[in-house]
Amino acid sequence: MISPWFVRLSWLTTVLAFCVIVLGAFVRLTDAGLGCPDWPGCYGQITPPDSAHELSQVEQNFPDAKVELHKAWNEMIHRYLASALGLLIIAMAVLAWRNRHDEEQPVLLPILLVLLVSFQGALGMWTVTLLLRPAIVTLHLITGMLTLALLAWLAFSARPRNGAPVFGRRGRGIRVWALLGLLVLFGQIALGGWTSTNYAALHCPDFPTCQGRWLPPTDFSEAFDIIGEPRVNYEGGLLDNDARVTIHLMHRVGALLTTLYLVLLGVAVLRTDDALLRRGAWLMLAMLAVQLGLGIGNVIMSLPLWLAVAHNGGAALLLLTLVSLNHALRRKTVGGI
Repeated sequence: MISPWFVRLSWLTTVLAFCVIVLGAFVRLTDAGLGCPDWPGCYGQITPPDSAHELSQVEQNFPDAKVELHKAWNEMIHRYLASALGLLIIAMAVLAWRNRHDEEQPVLLPILLVLLVSFQGALGMWTVTLLLRPAIVTLHLITGMLTLALLAWLAFSARPRNGAPVFGRRGRGIRVWALLGLLVLFGQIALGGWTSTNYAALHCPDFPTCQGRWLPPTDFSEAFDIIGEPRVNYEGGLLDNDARVTIHLMHRVGALLTTLYLVLLGVAVLRTDDALLRRGAWLMLAMLAVQLGLGIGNVIMSLPLWLAVAHNGGAALLLLTLVSLNHALRRKTVGGI
């Protein structure tokens, strides 16, 4: 059987990954991404400098830096939690390898998660050293969401199986559409990350129009220039108004398409005879409605911090409901984990 410690760690790491994502959003939205200009420490220390001696050392070693202690602590607490998450994922992989002879024990996925979280750590470093380059920060968000999804999959897999598969060809078809739904949602999360990292969230301050127009001037070539300028500080954003409007509009279009797709998926699942799947579909649709409300609220209320952070957390929760639905569909159609 699967190690009880592995089961506990799978749930603990899932919760911790969610907290790291939400805290990462808070760091980004409070402009604390460069609160510590070096990595992995903060001004060459394990903790942010606050004494007179430490601040004197900062003046010598970082003459162009301005210490903002609250931003430094926001950034370092995020790093501490992310490091703890990495260590717990390594512990999961060790437990999985030691229990590898048990046929129910997942082994490959925990090992892949170690590689993924290592890459995520590198992205965290590059976020700082490359001065908040939008492509790196957005990829950092996507990788964090992928880590959360895979950890949740492991946690769901630790639950006891409920007998043989019950669906035939139609169920397998729904499973394919649910997997595509994950790709659609990840695409929308990427658009949201691109909107945030380019500081475009308030460039359409009205809803449903944008700057009083249905089709304001746009600039796609600049809006989605992934390479960007080398060695430039991107804090605050560098794009002009038309490019940022383009990004914001595409995020809205993506939200519309994602909503239509997930609603159709939810309706398809609700038409099945399985009570567990129907509950999963209702939960996904409810979270989708909440997330839409949070997105619209951010525009109408001019992006208050608490609501913007909640919008990021809502995306993570919506992802978790879709992962759960995919996992349940897999068990119902193939009886696997």
